[in-house]
Amino acid sequence: MTGPYIYCPYCATPLESIHRFGQIRPVCPKCGFVYFQDPKVAVIGLVIHDGRVLLIKRAVDPGRGMWSLPGGYMDAGEMPEAALKRELQEEVGLEVQVVQLLDIYPMTEASGRQRGIVLAYRVELLAHHSSQAQAGDDAEKAEWFGPGELPQELAFESTRSLLEQWLG
Repeated sequence: MTGPYIYCPYCATPLESIHRFGQIRPVCPKCGFVYFQDPKVAVIGLVIHDGRVLLIKRAVDPGRGMWSLPGGYMDAGEMPEAALKRELQEEVGLEVQVVQLLDIYPMTEASGRQRGIVLAYRVELLAHHSSQAQAGDDAEKAEWFGPGELPQELAFESTRSLLEQWLG
């Protein structure tokens, strides 16, 4: 059984794995509660400035010690663009403008199970702000890389794919 519930959150009856709505789900045999596991939604930003791309070295898993595009998870009630602006402020201390949705990637676990999606955006620095990125939140480092300087240790397929598109 997957999910955070072992017992029904309404009547405390142990949940059972029962076929509902096309797949096996945790279901309460007493009151009928069905646990629908919502997908995680992450946002990432392809930030280019003066011919260089911004990457962070991750301080947390997944991908600890590897490089990725800055971003993170959306919070409940947040729209993707607002989430990305918040994440870039928290992670690298930059104020940005979200310009364009570039692609949507599957978010997969090491087991290959899809657990959500990653929304990838092209992002620009606000004109009146510095490009000085400072690592914060779950970033160990934040650095700008030119086309011939990209690190080999990339954390996610979405980062690899977007950097390949950028190099074009």
